[in-house]
Amino acid sequence: MIEQNFIQQTKNLIDALKTTCAQYGLGNDGNEFKIITQAFLYKFLNDKFAHQAKSIDPRLAKADNWETEIQKYSQNEYEMLLLKMGASIKLKPEHYISYLFNRQGEDDFHKLFDDTLRDIADLNNSIFSVKTEGGARIQLFDELSQFVHDTAQRDAFCRAIINPLVNISFESIYEQKYDFFSTIFEYMIKDYNKDGGGKYAEYYTPHAVAKVMAAVMVDKDFRNVTVYDPSAGSGTLLMNIAHAIGEDKCTIYSHDISQKSSNLLRLNLILNDLNHSISNIIQGDTMMRPAHREKRFDFIVSNPPFKLDFSEYRDDLDSKINHDRFFAGIPKVSPKSKDKMAIYLLFIQHIMHSLSDTGRAAIVVPTGFITAQAG
Repeated sequence: MIEQNFIQQTKNLIDALKTTCAQYGLGNDGNEFKIITQAFLYKFLNDKFAHQAKSIDPRLAKADNWETEIQKYSQNEYEMLLLKMGASIKLKPEHYISYLFNRQGEDDFHKLFDDTLRDIADLNNSIFSVKTEGGARIQLFDELSQFVHDTAQRDAFCRAIINPLVNISFESIYEQKYDFFSTIFEYMIKDYNKDGGGKYAEYYTPHAVAKVMAAVMVDKDFRNVTVYDPSAGSGTLLMNIAHAIGEDKCTIYSHDISQKSSNLLRLNLILNDLNHSISNIIQGDTMMRPAHREKRFDFIVSNPPFKLDFSEYRDDLDSKINHDRFFAGIPKVSPKSKDKMAIYLLFIQHIMHSLSDTGRAAIVVPTGFITAQAG
């Protein structure tokens, strides 16, 4: 019942945020996806903070309004609360959604909104920033108001983002193990992929598929194991196998070329008590520059991109350093269909090479890959 309520609340909030984007000229815009997912990020982090604060201090859990109760804290008491939370999301009272909601009548509200998101990102940067293969750090939030080109509309836009976040709570879902973004993608992808372009297919693996893969692979108790996904997306496969093993019994490693999906995987780790693995998220090209080249993993899960043209760097992969990794050779790319399934042969070899001697792997492949008569 809790899961069903979560799904319905999620769909309702997506609809409200999509309506807001459409009203400000951002419907089906390239930034709409970013706006919606970052609004969820902000909401989830607020509710995660509230859930953890209440679990630490029974006074907050018993209070009719936990935010009113926490206002009674001295500065030292508040800092002690943050220390007890450990490597988890840290918020100041002025970061709460209710604080922004109560100040939305002020002039230049969009600046307050953007400054709040930026301050949350700065406060949590050391733990929650994602690394690129070049060593740069990607913070939690963008300045969302910048996507509205008419500066006179930015205050109203930010108010419209805040208002639907106030009246719902996702706190109850934190008692369960959950891939928080699978529902969002499943509901949004019907719009973003309706024209067949597959623009956001890279982020999404059906939740049912991920659960089956985890159930097949984790058939006994494991401890201190490593889990890897070389095309991680938002982490649906990783979340499910981590839940099956136990979050405190595994360390996650990932690689994905998409900045968006790496950011969303980070949020999934934060919300699912896998903060210790955030430093292992790498945003970059797995085939060209594998960040975890020297490691061998106990579990590997992957839903590789099945339409990816790698013809421009195909010959670069055929190098001495890659001979062991691509032991069966670099597949040729058909000039008439450069974005077909040849990329799978690279990922499968990469996965086999990355497995430990006793490792287990599960890979999603399209039916055509198995039955293709072209070899």
